Amino acid sequence: MTTKKSIRTLAVAAMAMIAMSACQDANKMDNAPAAAAPAQGSTTLKIAYVEVDSIMTQYNFCKEYQKILEKRGTNIQNALSSQEQNLQKAAQNFQNKLQNNGFSSRAEAESQQAAIQRQQEQYLASRDRLAAELQSQTEKFNEALHDSLEHFLAQYNKDKKFSMILTKQGDNILLADKSMDITAEVVAGLNKAYKSKPITETKEEKK
Repeated sequence: MTTKKSIRTLAVAAMAMIAMSACQDANKMDNAPAAAAPAQGSTTLKIAYVEVDSIMTQYNFCKEYQKILEKRGTNIQNALSSQEQNLQKAAQNFQNKLQNNGFSSRAEAESQQAAIQRQQEQYLASRDRLAAELQSQTEKFNEALHDSLEHFLAQYNKDKKFSMILTKQGDNILLADKSMDITAEVVAGLNKAYKSKPITETKEEKK
């Protein structure tokens, strides 16, 4: 499972949801200084952006929760790998016994074959259940991240009064004045407001 990748993808979506929209001409945006307030009657916008990767790697909430999700993903991989190995071993033993006439009757062979089938069904059900649990836990992280960002930026922007705050990851913004980058302020503010709380782990995660 690519747990890191799924976490990052969901986090990008969460941050994109809090970006404010505007319909003014893009050329006017490029010429707008980040620190200047719009003049009376002007359509000039005050723009800022936040680096997604920096939020993911520097925001303490993200760092703590990501460790939990990664550990959960590793535990799931180990559990499923063990079940898969047991299933393969049972199937191989059945095949060897069948080829060597090791069953006393057809009924005995059919009984063991049915047992392997049940074992396979249990493996598939376990795989689907654990994958769904990890997805649910990842979505909870995504929702919590969105809520914390939305709440912080609402308070932060009361003084800053940006017309729009964008999320930046990779080259989704091709060109931006570095003075528009408010990532350091946002990360510092988020960490100052965040009170680390122990995240409850299941028995499986603690293994």
